[in-house]
Amino acid sequence: MDASTLFSICNNAVLPFWALLVVAPGWPWTQRLVHSALVPAVFSVVYAGALLAADVPTDAGMGTLAGVMTLFSVPEAALAGWVHYLVFDLFVGAWEVRDARRHGISHLAVVPALLLTLGLGPIGLALYLAIRAALRHTGSLVEEPAAAT
Repeated sequence: MDASTLFSICNNAVLPFWALLVVAPGWPWTQRLVHSALVPAVFSVVYAGALLAADVPTDAGMGTLAGVMTLFSVPEAALAGWVHYLVFDLFVGAWEVRDARRHGISHLAVVPALLLTLGLGPIGLALYLAIRAALRHTGSLVEEPAAAT
């Protein structure tokens, strides 16, 4: 399958998981699917396959902007980069939902941050952190220890 087709499949495949986070965060299937290792595992196979299939020029790399631009000129490498964003943005969105629930933050307050996290990852995370700080009166991300069982 070519990189363009896999790009379309991955881009569309992630959307139902985002929809679950936005409209049904407490549904048991959201917990089973979105908050499990299944989605990242499936996408990691595409990621690894794209990297292995990429015919990367010798001057491509992650050390300079020019190297990254050269790397992303290869369709398979660009696909891997996009899948990287899809997985990490979904992971952050899922964390936002779990974190908000732990801290008693209304899901409706989190939805705008989720939508921004889907499209503009770091901006969505920054909005969520601002909401969290405003409602919890803290900017700390330190987790409170779990109660002993």
